[in-house]
Amino acid sequence: MLELRNITKRFGAVLANDHVNIKVKSGTIHAIVGENGAGKSTAMRIAYGFYTADEGEIIVDGQPRRIETPHDAIALGIGMVHQHFMLIEPMTVTENIVLGAEPGGAVALDLTKAAERIRKLSEEFRLAIDPHATIEHLSVGQQQRVELLKALYREAQLLILDEPTAVLAPQEVEELFAILRRMRAQGKTVVIITHKLDEVLAISDEVTVMRDGRVVGELQTSATNAAELARMMVGRDVLLRIEKPQAKPDSTVLSVEHLTVTARDGTQRLKGVSFQVRAAEIVGIAGVEGNGQTELIEALAGLIPHAQMSGRMEYLGRDIAPLDARSRRELGIAHIPEDRHRRGLLLDFDLKENSVLGVHYRPPVAVSLGSVLLDDGAIRKRTERIIEDFDVRPANPDLPARSLSGGNQQKLIIGREFVLQPKLLLVAQPTRGVDIGAIEFIHRKLVRLRDEGCAVLLVSAELEEVTALADRLLIIHDGEIVGEVDPTIATLEEIGLLMTGGKEQ
Repeated sequence: MLELRNITKRFGAVLANDHVNIKVKSGTIHAIVGENGAGKSTAMRIAYGFYTADEGEIIVDGQPRRIETPHDAIALGIGMVHQHFMLIEPMTVTENIVLGAEPGGAVALDLTKAAERIRKLSEEFRLAIDPHATIEHLSVGQQQRVELLKALYREAQLLILDEPTAVLAPQEVEELFAILRRMRAQGKTVVIITHKLDEVLAISDEVTVMRDGRVVGELQTSATNAAELARMMVGRDVLLRIEKPQAKPDSTVLSVEHLTVTARDGTQRLKGVSFQVRAAEIVGIAGVEGNGQTELIEALAGLIPHAQMSGRMEYLGRDIAPLDARSRRELGIAHIPEDRHRRGLLLDFDLKENSVLGVHYRPPVAVSLGSVLLDDGAIRKRTERIIEDFDVRPANPDLPARSLSGGNQQKLIIGREFVLQPKLLLVAQPTRGVDIGAIEFIHRKLVRLRDEGCAVLLVSAELEEVTALADRLLIIHDGEIVGEVDPTIATLEEIGLLMTGGKEQ
């Protein structure tokens, strides 16, 4: 169905794709795996017309094609869900999905008919998306589901999915895989870009492995395994499990009692949540995205107005509810946000500037407390330390944050927060869109921070991640904590049942 021949793409001095050859057979599910910066998303964005190749050609159904825009790709039956969303925030779900394929005549749009079709698609995939909701009021996970619906709405014959299961519970992943297999049986073709090797092995027929902009392997999925794929991706053996010593929890650092958060539209996003986090332990929060996790972390970080909340939040015995985000950081609370572009980075600022966000007003970054004069030498030294300790690539403090891959942007943010030596770390989706080598690295850093005495509150849509990292695991559903389980004993099915509204027996 699709063939890329000798595709080469440069961004300035960076060679993103180096004579890439990929063949995707019609009626198959084809996985493309590789570390961040390996070039897999770039290659598929060229196939989708989002980028134009410097060299090479694209073959669709045996015919050479010029695909210069996504409109060209859609006309050829190619759809794509991007890792970072292509949505217009003030518009509704329906308006975003039909954009460029508006139903009805030139005078009047038939949005009612489109909304009904979107609702049926949403129900079929169990994505729980309201067609009339406004994008800016949706969580990151819900926005990713809108992108999935957008591609499905256009009835693509070839569907390219970038990290499609990041927002789904285990049962929903199985349902999605069943639908993808049904699409394959009907002759449609699916390409999945993913970092989850278990997904590659579970769903794909063939897999292409990329490293440093090149294809380093093409395999029948049935003839490979996770260890071999990881080794090809990273160029070395990778530890596929999290090794951590038994936690030795100390005194309570964070105590939350009956916390309620009400959104601007009047809906309750958190409904009387209570829990504690102690020093030297990781408490995990598991749940299908959109069930209050975002609001919980942002409320604790000081990013939600006090007027929208009720209940108590005590940090080291002190009520922090009235304090703003800066005051909480001064007390030793660090925050790794779920959306690195929206909350974590200024993409057009360089790595030096991004590395001092949140401490830019105090020495040694500022010449004196509150000074507008910054010490460039101190900032560069701090940035170089983060780059070295957290393996940020390319190791150039003067590059804009936008030029880094998603995984390296994430490592920069994590490094910046760890340098604060926090007593409490609020971390949401620490490895979203991050490659397997960086995931291993980030997990080790989180465990080491715990062992140094930090209290860690971890939210992750990756169920395997949160169960492996957490010492205690809380399950959230519809804004409420519906259960606490021992992650070393509970099965993924039991946790998934609680995540989707089942009852604890």
